[in-house]
Amino acid sequence: MNRADLAAMAQREQDRQDAFRCRVLCCASTPCLSSGGTAVREAIEKAIKDGDLDADVQVVSTGCMGPCSRGPVVTLKMRGAEDVVYEQVTPEAATRIIQEHVAKNEPVKEFVFPNDAPFFAKQHKVVLANSGQIDPESLEDYVARGGYTALAHVLREMKPDEVCESITRSGLRGRGGAGYPTGIKWDLVRKSQSDKKYVVANGDEGDPGAYMDRSLMESDPHRILEGMAIAGYAVGAEQGFIYVRGEYPVAAKRLERAIRAAERRGLLGSRMVDSQFNFRIDIRIGAGAFVCGEETALMASIMGKRGQPVPRPPYPSQSGLWGKPTLINNVETFGSIAPIILNKAEWFAAIGTDKSKGTKIFALAGDVNTTGLIEVPMGITLREIVYDIGGGIPDDRAFKAVQTGGPSGGCIPAQYLDTPVDYESLRALGSIVGSGGLIIMDERSCMVDVAKFFLDFCADESCGKCAPCRVGTVQIYKLLDKITRGAATLADLETLRELCVMVQETSLCGLGQNAPNPVVSTLRYFYDEYEAHIRKHKCAAGVCALNEKPMSPAVVAPPRPKRKVARLDELEAV
Repeated sequence: MNRADLAAMAQREQDRQDAFRCRVLCCASTPCLSSGGTAVREAIEKAIKDGDLDADVQVVSTGCMGPCSRGPVVTLKMRGAEDVVYEQVTPEAATRIIQEHVAKNEPVKEFVFPNDAPFFAKQHKVVLANSGQIDPESLEDYVARGGYTALAHVLREMKPDEVCESITRSGLRGRGGAGYPTGIKWDLVRKSQSDKKYVVANGDEGDPGAYMDRSLMESDPHRILEGMAIAGYAVGAEQGFIYVRGEYPVAAKRLERAIRAAERRGLLGSRMVDSQFNFRIDIRIGAGAFVCGEETALMASIMGKRGQPVPRPPYPSQSGLWGKPTLINNVETFGSIAPIILNKAEWFAAIGTDKSKGTKIFALAGDVNTTGLIEVPMGITLREIVYDIGGGIPDDRAFKAVQTGGPSGGCIPAQYLDTPVDYESLRALGSIVGSGGLIIMDERSCMVDVAKFFLDFCADESCGKCAPCRVGTVQIYKLLDKITRGAATLADLETLRELCVMVQETSLCGLGQNAPNPVVSTLRYFYDEYEAHIRKHKCAAGVCALNEKPMSPAVVAPPRPKRKVARLDELEAV
């Protein structure tokens, strides 16, 4: 397939879609499927058949449309009219939508989610431009919206160093959490001398409440494949791997189908887009270990080894998979590549702030009226996200804090609501952008209990390789548990501080180094709550079951349930 073939395919698909008077887009992402999306689609198809509308109406299963808490979501695209988004659609409502809106052009107003609502109006969709608009399992649908045009342009008109230079000028930084400049990383791998190189897309997100990567893989898999193929050409790799979390079966299935479809049309594999470049992509399924989000542990897992981190240097750009130079980026990072190539680096660099360019996808969750998947320009304030896009706190309760960056991030209090969301600003507050989780908490949250929750998670997810993380996170958890039970003293609080510093400074990988962040940030901004638990045996939020009388400091936390660890001989037998 060459560029002319791509253009012809795009035109054919566009003509086919234009032949329908109405297109009904049904969200088939995991949140909408879990809230009855399949039954809604079946009701729509039945109503279309009963109304003899088959020739005029096309039904399409799409990826995530955004307002996940309002699902199932359905969008109507009527010829000559603005799109109409329907929320919380039931099978009965779906039937009415077809019978009244499609057949009679009378919208069912009680289910309409306004297009001009701040949830949509305040977003800037770059990576998610196709999400909720195309069938993720249709190569033709992706091509009709410009898909694989960037790859064709790169293969025919750009040299590898020019691609790396373009990504550098765009200012794109890694969206997996660290925020390392993407173009510089690509150029390091390009300059490494080796007979083989690899490209890896990290789709293993494990943060509680985060589902950005899952939604992108489910909604627009070809965009990730195209970005990886461009990266492969830029760095000189002919093999790519997508590492998908084991709990994401829908994402893995759609990626697999997308890879096969692209291979059949010559857009992946040998002599891609009628060029001399070869690039193959395979999928590797993780087993759900949080530590495998760390790049060295991820590579070990891909190679069939136990997912544990190793010290760096050497970095993957020098010695990665099977000792060869390896480029590792988050799937969202790869999702940004095609738009940058098509619209030029300067276009992307004009979005965001001076040091944090472009847009970022966030999973908005917690105590907020509208939760869901959003994409916003870097530099937007937390207040705009919470009160405009998210619609504020339910029942007019007071905002208390937002947890950014997942277990590796920190809790930001209400006085910093006007802070811009970018790498530098959040780090200055003791938190991070991370992969994109945003958990909103209202006045009913106890910040000591919140810190305890995240430490419990980190202690359980520690791979156990280094003692500071393996032992330190458990001891931090025990101290937090002691505080929430009313058994702690102020001396325990000082021990907690010292232990957090030790774990941060001596752990082997990012899991341990960042695990104390929720504790450190809550101690910084909510010290009075810790002190109230210890001195007054009171939990302002009423979450902790504190004793009315001080308990003996000798009382220790109840033992945590132990996980069964296989012996070495058992592992070797497997």
